[in-house]
Amino acid sequence: MLAIFHKAFAHPPEELNSPASRNGPRKPKLPEETLKEFMSAHPANTVSMSFGNAAVLAYVPPDRSYPPHQRMFGGFDDIYCLFMGSLNNLYVLNRQYGLAKGSNEAMFVIEAYRTLRDRGPYPADQVVKDLEGSFAFVVYDSKSGTVFAALGSDGGVKLFWGIAADGSVVISDDLEVIKAGCAKSFAPFPTGCMFHSDGGLMSFEHPMNKVKAMPRIDSEGAMCGANFKVDVYSRINSMPRVGSEANWANWESHQ
Repeated sequence: MLAIFHKAFAHPPEELNSPASRNGPRKPKLPEETLKEFMSAHPANTVSMSFGNAAVLAYVPPDRSYPPHQRMFGGFDDIYCLFMGSLNNLYVLNRQYGLAKGSNEAMFVIEAYRTLRDRGPYPADQVVKDLEGSFAFVVYDSKSGTVFAALGSDGGVKLFWGIAADGSVVISDDLEVIKAGCAKSFAPFPTGCMFHSDGGLMSFEHPMNKVKAMPRIDSEGAMCGANFKVDVYSRINSMPRVGSEANWANWESHQ
């Protein structure tokens, strides 16, 4: 899967952008170049959606009967979701959110996002923490231009993110796509974490601890985009919130 968001709609940590990308022999590419290469690598079955200059989502259905991880793409009410992996407690979650028994993981994530956006009965970190299984997802709300992404804590699914030549954020499960499009300005998306275009990066496993950047040097000795890990010694100086005040639109205090 591939998701690209203009820098006006997603604000990743500054440490993801490496100076080596500007000075090295291999430069980051523009989003349209990365999308073109992604689609040319899968010419027969790639599905993509563009939202003007704001965003593009691309999806390749599994090409085997029993792939190691499910990949799916769904949309409802101008909200779109790329999902990879599986949720072991999907049946319970669908019942909890009032969805049909046959609803898949992508549709569940869309409904969970709508619930948080519109009513916010629980903190966003608690909603994501309730998901059991190996998973990664990227949500784009085309009405508000909001981006929401998360990666499960068990490491069963891999996700990467980086910065394109124009400052856009690139997210994909394909490491080679990220390397080619972002040069040195990329890193693994941190497990057990979620990213919101307004609220930034935070840990849903340890929501009261800050996430800090860790310098990362590649085999060529060049500084790459930073890894991000939970700082167990640094706690957030805010009281846990409840009710509609606790949705992700207000998690800036975690930064």
